[in-house]
Amino acid sequence: MRLFISIIIGTLLLTSTSCTESYTIEELRTAEILRTLSEDKMKGRFALSPEIKLAENFISNQFKSAGLRALNENSFHQYFTLSTSYIESSKITIEGKLIDENKYIAFSIAEIFESSTKDIPTYFIRKNENFWFKFHEYKSLNNDAIILIDPAFKDLFKRYKIFYGNEHRFLKENKNGTIIFIVANANIEDVQIEITSKIEEQSIANIVGIIDGERKDEFVIFSAHHDHIGIQTGVEADSIANGANDNGSGVTAVIQLAKHFASKEQPKRTLIFATFTAEEFGGYGSQYFSKQYNPDEIIAMFNIEMIGKPALSGPNSAWITGYERSTFGQILTESTKGTNFKFYPDPYPNQNLFYRSDNATLARLGVPAHSICTTPIDVDTDYHQVSDEFNTIDINHLNNTIKAIANAAEGIISGEHTPSRVNVSLLD
Repeated sequence: MRLFISIIIGTLLLTSTSCTESYTIEELRTAEILRTLSEDKMKGRFALSPEIKLAENFISNQFKSAGLRALNENSFHQYFTLSTSYIESSKITIEGKLIDENKYIAFSIAEIFESSTKDIPTYFIRKNENFWFKFHEYKSLNNDAIILIDPAFKDLFKRYKIFYGNEHRFLKENKNGTIIFIVANANIEDVQIEITSKIEEQSIANIVGIIDGERKDEFVIFSAHHDHIGIQTGVEADSIANGANDNGSGVTAVIQLAKHFASKEQPKRTLIFATFTAEEFGGYGSQYFSKQYNPDEIIAMFNIEMIGKPALSGPNSAWITGYERSTFGQILTESTKGTNFKFYPDPYPNQNLFYRSDNATLARLGVPAHSICTTPIDVDTDYHQVSDEFNTIDINHLNNTIKAIANAAEGIISGEHTPSRVNVSLLD
């Protein structure tokens, strides 16, 4: 009788063990996740809207059901405060003459700001420099500053003025200064500035889940931004920019990858799955997240951005921003040998995409943090439009891309491969 019972128990244990299988990344579930993220009830997932919480709670529940460890006790929400400064009045004079407000952009972090070229440093964006890069470099200064922009950039500056308007957002704990950009010749000496602003604060959240690895101080990050551009004014019919491709597709990938790796044995390296808020108007979610970790302990970042449509080269391929800046891309390319999928360098180098997504903050600190994308952005008519809906997505291609990323990440997760660091001295 005892032998018979032992046989039964042994059989049950064997049966239980054999039923434990890896989570399958399959099209039906991929479609279900993306359809939920791009529903009208989420109102386009604008980061400062009430509806963004619907998306964040959905992602949080997906992480919980996958068995991920919550970031803060029982919560996957990583809350932080975003401050918004609204300029109420401004007055800038050059050599005693009042200049038109269309010739300057003020990023003020103070309710009252009064200064001049005698009090704070002056920098320059010269006509032979990369305007986009220099603008964002100076915008991130930690001190008050005046930036003089060569008049050769006046037409480009007009577009920036329209985009930024009279609002400036910043992380509450940031030490960034008040930065004033002015279109003016470099030989001016006297600039006087007077600005008054109203500052409001709002709590917003990233969603973060963790799979603890054997190595507690080596992290591999899978990320995507979950916000989009919300309700669009001036649109007669459907006014909701659902953001199925941008970036519901990336968030779907992060969820599916979390479920996949959570179903496997404990990894060597610790895995972090993060979806960021406020990417669309400044990348504030990823900026806050990046400050919570030692960059030297981050082995790699797979930032996933708009993978719902095949590239011009066809389906079953994806491109990697900043491919030449570390060996991250080479490792991914090697992983696809013998398969019908291909990873290759960013085909749009002139668009500065390496710096335009949530990988940028960590990349600037030397982390091999790269974005993976598939969408032909130069011809995609749905980008930042209300037409970016679920029915425009190639689910087969999306699912195959997620599986390819899962396969490519195996060597990095196991410790077999370690991408080289980004050489920050060569960043431009």
